[in-house]
Amino acid sequence: MPRRKRNAGSSSDGTEDSDFSTDLEHTDSSESDGTSRRSARVTRSSARLSQSSQDSSPVRNLQSFGAEEPVYSTRRVTRSQQQPTPVTPKKYPLRQTRSSGSETEQVVDFSDRGHLTGKHERHFSISGCPLYHNLSADECKAPSDRQLRYKEKVAELRKKRNSGLSKEQKEKYLEHRQTYGNTREPLLENLTSEYDLDLFRRAQARASEDLEKLRLQGQITEGSNMIKTIAFGRYELDTWYHSPYPEEYARLGRLYMCEFCLKYMKSQTILRRHMAKCVWKHPPGDEIYRKGSISVFEVDGKKNKIYCQNLCLLAKLFLDHKTLYYDVEPFLFYVMTEADNTGCHLIGYFSKEKNSFLNYNVSCILTMPQYMRQGYGKMLIDFSYLLSKVEEKVGSPERPLSDLGLISYRSYWKEVLLRYLHNFQGKEISIKEISQETAVNPVDIVSTLQALQMLKYWKGKHLVLKRQDLIDEWIAKEAKRSNSNKTMDPSCLKWTPPKGT
Repeated sequence: MPRRKRNAGSSSDGTEDSDFSTDLEHTDSSESDGTSRRSARVTRSSARLSQSSQDSSPVRNLQSFGAEEPVYSTRRVTRSQQQPTPVTPKKYPLRQTRSSGSETEQVVDFSDRGHLTGKHERHFSISGCPLYHNLSADECKAPSDRQLRYKEKVAELRKKRNSGLSKEQKEKYLEHRQTYGNTREPLLENLTSEYDLDLFRRAQARASEDLEKLRLQGQITEGSNMIKTIAFGRYELDTWYHSPYPEEYARLGRLYMCEFCLKYMKSQTILRRHMAKCVWKHPPGDEIYRKGSISVFEVDGKKNKIYCQNLCLLAKLFLDHKTLYYDVEPFLFYVMTEADNTGCHLIGYFSKEKNSFLNYNVSCILTMPQYMRQGYGKMLIDFSYLLSKVEEKVGSPERPLSDLGLISYRSYWKEVLLRYLHNFQGKEISIKEISQETAVNPVDIVSTLQALQMLKYWKGKHLVLKRQDLIDEWIAKEAKRSNSNKTMDPSCLKWTPPKGT
């Protein structure tokens, strides 16, 4: 972690002024001498304490602190490992325990000189230790008199504004908003102090200047990162990342999309005319799963190229690590929808290679923002492994995973392993048997066991700890979700694996 230095020109409420930080570089030597004399005064008790604390070196303590971190080994899946081998799977003894973690915990002895607040000469907890926060005791000292005077000056400047808006001013602001709408900035006078308004103008000018420099250097094109919102059905969604839409559409800042055929348009009038004659009410392709209002369609990228390209461009607005946009022919897309009286609305999708050399069962996965945190992402993951079970293969998602994707997969793998251990009655367990029954890659199983602290190496053997506390917690969550329809039913799947092309 890099060392964080205290900004001399920052007030306690986060206000920063560049002119004041420049003036601090030319402080009088008398003030610095006075500060050094104050820091040189050490009481008798603190002197004894510093003498005793010199025996333990901070460097040695930091090394001992780093030695407690676990080391994880990585395994590379080779082509030979994917072929079925007649070798008998290893059996690991299963040990049951209710606690986790190491038996002994090493306490790191940091020096207790100084305090993080800068107000005290000593600290008694690790949270107040400057050394623990990669700082020194001098860097945590209280602000100087010059800084305190500047803070009082800023407080006085902020008080110099009207306590409230008059009736005439409110009418003026309302008339300005009705006249110009969102094409003009609202009137900001008397809403805040002149000092804060001046800081805001400086920040705007500096940001505009930096943007102009990036444009002149060619790092930002005219259409880059210009799409801020999209109108998608009855929702208005804020975008997260840049997507390579054509420049004439990207420069608009707002796109209008048909939620059924995913065609993008420039204005709401064009969208209204399109919806009046659009005959699509569900994704193209074959409906291979239906339970209640939830359906899954299998769309071939070769047969429905335009739809799949539009789906990839839409997904890039919410994914960071996506690179596939137009070359969609080698992929199959599984689109999940929710049906009502108006049609099948897009929930999310995942793509899959027709011929994957490494047996990836997911290439890209996305849940639309309006359906996130409702269990649909886990349904998509479960459906991908359901297809792998029908194919009699072991699957794994393609790397690298996005941040949200990694969280979703970690949660799914955890539930699969806890369900398996809850139903397991034997005394010896095999990673290969778990993989064959759940269709989860053994590497993902081992990494999940390590993350849950359920895999230990003891006396030359690998032990899988059956943590009953985690299993009880999972059972309680399953009981709450028993009435929910956010689960995949294998009996509702009507699908045969496609032949390779």
